[in-house]
Amino acid sequence: MEEGGIEEEGIARLTRVDSRWVDGSEVDSESPPWSLEGGERSGGHGALGEEASLRRRLWKKPKRVDSLDVEAMAVAGSYGHHRKGPSTWSTLAMAFQTLGVVYGDMGTSPLYVFSDIFSKVPIKSELDVLGALSLVIYTIALIPFAKYVFVVLKANDNGEGGTFALYSLICRYAKVSQLPNQQRADEDISSFRLKLPTPELERALRIKDCLERSAPFKTLLLLLVLMGTSMVIGDGILTPSMSVMSAVSGLQGAIAGFNTDAVVLVSVIILVGLFSIQRFGTGKVGFLFAPALALWFFGIGSIGLYNIIKYDISILRALNPAYIYFFFKRNNLKAWSALGGVVLCITGAEAMFADLGHFSVRSIQLAFTFIVLPCLFLAYFGQAAYLIKNPGSVERVFYDSVPDIFFWPTFVIATLAAMIASQAMISATFSCIKQSMALGCFPRLKIIHTSKRFMGQIYIPNINWFLMAMCILIVATFRSTTDIANAYGWLTIPLSVGIAEVLVMMVSTTLVTLVMLLIWKTNVFLAVCFPAIFGTIELIYLSAVLTKVLEGGWLPLAFASFFLFVMFVWNYGSVIKYRSEVREKISMDFITELGSSLGTVRVPGIGLVYNELVQGIPSIFGQLLVTLPAVHSVIVFVCIKYVPVPVVPLSERFLFRRVCEKDFHMFRCVARYGYKDVRKEDHHMFEQLLVESLEKFLRSEARELALEMSPEETDFENESVMSKDSQVQNDVPELQVPLLSGKIVDSSRISRVEDGSSLLPSTSLPSTEDPSLEYELSALREAMESGFTYLLAQGDVRARKESWFIKKLVINYFYSFLRRNCRAGAANMSVPHMNIIRVGMTYMV
Repeated sequence: MEEGGIEEEGIARLTRVDSRWVDGSEVDSESPPWSLEGGERSGGHGALGEEASLRRRLWKKPKRVDSLDVEAMAVAGSYGHHRKGPSTWSTLAMAFQTLGVVYGDMGTSPLYVFSDIFSKVPIKSELDVLGALSLVIYTIALIPFAKYVFVVLKANDNGEGGTFALYSLICRYAKVSQLPNQQRADEDISSFRLKLPTPELERALRIKDCLERSAPFKTLLLLLVLMGTSMVIGDGILTPSMSVMSAVSGLQGAIAGFNTDAVVLVSVIILVGLFSIQRFGTGKVGFLFAPALALWFFGIGSIGLYNIIKYDISILRALNPAYIYFFFKRNNLKAWSALGGVVLCITGAEAMFADLGHFSVRSIQLAFTFIVLPCLFLAYFGQAAYLIKNPGSVERVFYDSVPDIFFWPTFVIATLAAMIASQAMISATFSCIKQSMALGCFPRLKIIHTSKRFMGQIYIPNINWFLMAMCILIVATFRSTTDIANAYGWLTIPLSVGIAEVLVMMVSTTLVTLVMLLIWKTNVFLAVCFPAIFGTIELIYLSAVLTKVLEGGWLPLAFASFFLFVMFVWNYGSVIKYRSEVREKISMDFITELGSSLGTVRVPGIGLVYNELVQGIPSIFGQLLVTLPAVHSVIVFVCIKYVPVPVVPLSERFLFRRVCEKDFHMFRCVARYGYKDVRKEDHHMFEQLLVESLEKFLRSEARELALEMSPEETDFENESVMSKDSQVQNDVPELQVPLLSGKIVDSSRISRVEDGSSLLPSTSLPSTEDPSLEYELSALREAMESGFTYLLAQGDVRARKESWFIKKLVINYFYSFLRRNCRAGAANMSVPHMNIIRVGMTYMV
C-alpha cells in the first residue's frame, strides 16, 4: 500500500493494493484513492492521534467476499415473491383448459388404435381381442398415469416442464452446463434452492463430482437433451398436418365427389386458421377448444359404456394381464409388430409434461385422472366388446360401434377433435424453444407472453409461421400417395409420430432418473426400478416402431435431425464465442494505468456497455476507448445472463461490483433472468431499476465496510472524528471527490425517482451521515440526469485458416448465418436508436 502525504487539515489520500476475490477471480480494485476530510476535533486528541487511527484502519485489509455474492446474500429471500397458489376454481378452470390443449392427441387415439393393431394381427379368437385390449389398458396405466402423473410431473422446475426443464434442474445442482458463466452468487436466488427429500447425500455428491469431472458426459447429456427437445419440435411439425389431414379425409367416404384435391385444399385452409389463432394465447385457445374436447371425451365414454353393456360385459376380463401373455404366445412375431399400433394410444403423453408451463401440475393431474383416463378406458373397452361380436368391422371399428342415431354428430365432433389434437404439440413446441433459447441452445427469437397471470403461456410468431409452412408442405407432398384415397390411409403416419414420441419418453426417463439420484436423493432401489420398468417398456415399443421408418417414420426423424443440428451449432458457437471473450478480456493493470480519465475525456451521462462476461472487462471496451473521443462519467458493464431457474424475482435481478477505484466510477452489473422471465422491458423502467439497484449496492457497500471494522480496530482516537451515535455508520472511507462538481452537494439533491416512488425496497444507510456516500450518490444522479447511452458489443467469431474443415464450415457459415438472422440484442429493449452505439469485434478461434 502506497501512502500519500498527510495534510495538516487531516486530509489523507491512500491507495490500496489489488487483491483477489475469494473465488480466485481478479479483484477490480475496490476503492482506492480514498480521501478523508477531518471534522472538528473533540475530546483532547490531536491530529497525530487521528492520523494513527486512520493508518491502523487502512492498513488492515479484511477478507472480503465477491461483492456480487454479498449483494446476492443480502437480497436472497428478503422479499416474498412466491405468489399464493391458484384457488380451487382457478385450478378447475385450468383443468378444463387442458382438455383443449394437452389431451387432444391422446383423446383422439381411439379413432385408429385397434384398426392398426389388427391390421398386423388378424382376429382369430376373442383371446386376440382381450390381449390387445389388455396391452392398451396397461400401456395407458403405466406410461401416462403411473410415470407422468405420479413421477415425471413432480420433476418440474418450479412449474416448468419438458426436457430442458429437467436439464435446468441438473445444471443447478451440478456444473454440467457447457457455457462457463456460472457464479456462486446464482445459488442465492430464492427460486434456485429446492427442498431436498434427503437422506443419501454422499451418493448424490459422488454423482455430482462424476458429472462435473467428465467432459464427454457433459456433451452426451447436452446431446440427449437436445435430441429430446428436437423430437418434440418434430412432433409439433408433423402432428398438426396429420391430424387435420386424417380428419378431413374422412369426408371422402361421406360426401360424393370429395376427391384428393378437395382434401388438400380444405386441410390447408384449416391449418392456416389453426395457426392464425395461436396469437391469442394458450388460455383463449384452450377455452375455445376445451368444450369440443369435453364433449368428445363424454361422447366416447358414453358410447363405450353403451357397447360394454350391449355386446359383452365380460370384456372386463382384460384387466387380467395374463391375456397379454396369451396374445404373444398365440401370435409371436406378429404380436411384436402390433406393438407399433399399441403405441398410438399414448401419443401426446409427453405433452402432459412439455405443456406444464402453460398450466399447473394439479390441473393436469385432475383432468387426466378424472376425465381423460376413465373416458379412454370406457372407449377402448366398448370397442373391444363390439369387436368380439363383430370381428369383421375391424377397419371401421370406431364408427361402426357408434349407434346409428349418433353417427353424424359423432363424426362432426371426431373431425373437430382430430383437428384440435395438434394443439398439444404446438404449445409444447413453443415452450421447448423458449427454454432452449434461455439456456443458450437456440437462436434468439421474438417471444410474446399472452397471459399476465400465467407467464408460461407464450407465443413465438416465427416458429408459428414456420410450423404452418412445414405442415402445408407436408400436406401438399403426401397428397399423391396411394393411401390418401381413403380416410384411414394415414395410419402409417401416426406410427411415424410414435417413433418421435417414444424417443422423447426415453430421454425423459433417463433425465428423471438422474434427477432422482442427484437431487431427490431417492432410495437406490426405487431409483433403479424407475428406468428398469419404464425404460424397458419404452425400449420394447421403440424396437417395434423403428420398423416403420421406411413407412413414414423417417419424416419426424428428419425434422428432429434438422433442429438438433441447429441447436447444437448455436450452442457450440455460443460457447466458443464466450470463451474467446474471456480469453481476450482487458487486463485490470492496463485500465489502472490509464487513470480515472481512462485516457480520454469523461463527459456527463451513464454508459451501459452490454457484453456477455460475468467477470473481467470485455475487450470491446478497449475498442470503445480507441474509437470514441470521450466516454461517459459513469460506466456500467451490463451482462444479461440466464440462470437455470424459471423466474428470478425482481428484487434479485441485479448484482453489482465496483470496477477499479472509486474515482473511476465504473461498475459491473449482472442482470439475471430465468427462462420464463420477460425480457422486453421498457428502457425507462430498466434504467430506473438499474439506478435504484446501484444506489442500494453503494449503500450496502458502505454499510459493509463500516461493519467490517471491529471494536478492536477502532480505538479511542475515532471519537475525535465522529460521535458515538454515528460511529459505526461513518467508519468508512470518507469524502470521495464528486465526479461532476467539486462542491459538496446537499443530500436533498439525491432524490429517488421523479415521481417519488421506488420499485425496489430500500435498506439504505442514511446518506446524510456519510458524506462519501452522499457525494457518490450525487454524482450518480447528475450522470443519470444527463441521460443513458447503450453501447452494444457485437462480437463475432471466425475459424482460423489452419482449423479443421468441419470447424470452418460450422463456425464461418452455419453459426454465422444463424447469428445474422436471429433477433438482435437491441430488439429486446425498446431503446431509441439515437441512444445506441454499436461496436463490433471479431475473434479468431
